[in-house]
Amino acid sequence: MKIINYTQLDDSFYEKIEFENIPSVCEIINSVRKNGDRAIKEYNIKFNDGDFDNFRLTDKEIKSATESIDKNTLSAIDYAINNVKEFAQAQLSSIKELKTEINGNILGHKIIPINSVGCYIPGGNYPLPSSAIMTIVPARVAGVKRIAAMSPKIKPITIAAAHIAGADEIYRIGGVQAIAAMAYGTESIKKVNKITGPGNKFVTAAKKQVFGECGIDFLAGPSEVLIIADETANAEYIAADMLAQCEHDKDARAFLICFSQKFAKEVEKKADEYLLNLPTKDIASISFNKSLAVVIENMEQAIEISNNKAPEHLELCIKDAILSADKFTNYGSIFIGNYSAEVFGDYVSGTNHTLPTNQVSKYTGGLSIFDYIKIQTYQIINKNSLTETAKKASILAAQEGLYAHKFAADIRIK
Repeated sequence: MKIINYTQLDDSFYEKIEFENIPSVCEIINSVRKNGDRAIKEYNIKFNDGDFDNFRLTDKEIKSATESIDKNTLSAIDYAINNVKEFAQAQLSSIKELKTEINGNILGHKIIPINSVGCYIPGGNYPLPSSAIMTIVPARVAGVKRIAAMSPKIKPITIAAAHIAGADEIYRIGGVQAIAAMAYGTESIKKVNKITGPGNKFVTAAKKQVFGECGIDFLAGPSEVLIIADETANAEYIAADMLAQCEHDKDARAFLICFSQKFAKEVEKKADEYLLNLPTKDIASISFNKSLAVVIENMEQAIEISNNKAPEHLELCIKDAILSADKFTNYGSIFIGNYSAEVFGDYVSGTNHTLPTNQVSKYTGGLSIFDYIKIQTYQIINKNSLTETAKKASILAAQEGLYAHKFAADIRIK
């Protein structure tokens, strides 16, 4: 881990990753769009994702996978699902259908679930049943009619989590071909209205390319955590949290903002100790060595760095963390206090772990119930208020030179 002072921080720290079109991604999408199931099978074989004639798992296969999971693991899955479900239900109850009267006309909005969604569940480096839970449960709570889950090299635990979470269809397809299948459909797979879920740079590039054909949640880069720590922080906790982030992949990053070189070095020392026996040290050590600690002079500098960086995960390991939390405005999810480890949000606390990276949190939050519903407006123009409404609309239409618009307003007055 590199350690620098605040004065050494430059613009490169805030540079965003550009998601450019990758030729191979375009090629795969076009092939799936043209050749359907045949192309998916070819790419599954090419990328060692399996040689299957039937991509969709059968009820028998799902039942067998679920029954193979031990009771303790199933209990943990149930615990996570229940917490995510309860939080999603609370979010949904926080918004109401609206009906109001303005100048004699009735206006309002309705809350309508999206008809069908595709939930992408990564499975390259590790099986990720947690991503199945995070993408599927909010969709189920929202009332989505059809939920299709796709994952490469899908393991029994991921199958079990997707099934228990409420997926209607589970497919053993991954990568770009999965995104293309969900966006355009094939002979055996119906297209969806929206795709959600994390993925590598190829999956992200594919989501960018198919956006418009269907909706997506957001474009996310490598995973990241930014931890702000003062003298009340626990160096062992922070070292563990940084490594938890770094083990995702070689491009993941952990950032520490603290008040002394001594503390930064203490965290580095602890991390190096933990790496010795960490099963994922081959990946985590690479990411940790590329991570950064910034020594600051005051909390204002920490707030400035964090709000400009807009990290995916923000941990506040500081005195009076609850009182300071409102000063931070850009983050995917915030973890307040020394006991609020990111790992709890990743798995079981109830908030969603599918979060915006690459400064996307400057304009959106993480995946939630709101990604699976549409708030759609309506209006009822009252006959008694028609004349005034039509006259005002007619004036504005004429100013814009849109005379059919003006006529459509005027004809109702006549």
